Amino acid sequence: MEKSKVYFTKNIDSESLVKMYEVLNKELKGKVAVKLSTGEAGNNNYLHPELIKDLVHKVNGTIIECNTAYPGKRNSYEDHLEVAKEHGFLTVTDVDIMDKEGDIELPVNGGKHLKVNYVGKNL
Repeated sequence: MEKSKVYFTKNIDSESLVKMYEVLNKELKGKVAVKLSTGEAGNNNYLHPELIKDLVHKVNGTIIECNTAYPGKRNSYEDHLEVAKEHGFLTVTDVDIMDKEGDIELPVNGGKHLKVNYVGKNL
């Protein structure tokens, strides 16, 4: 098996994220999903929009996420979208809450603990 390449930057800023993407020399085409957490309400543990904005625009991405399975402000579409808005993600790009209209089941062939995986219908 070929060894993985590891890329590192000391600078954690928007410009460095774009440079790291460009080092890969891979152009993403079509619809590009950017999966990240939009963060819990009242919390600040998430990648802030100022940090990811340039990279998301570079790849022409849409932020995607699903509702949480636990109680809170991200377990319904309306509340989840409101948190994304409060945290500034809607100023960056569209946010697709992928299970807004329900889930679909995907089989997990040979799964030890799961036989199916539920994913957002917008997949």
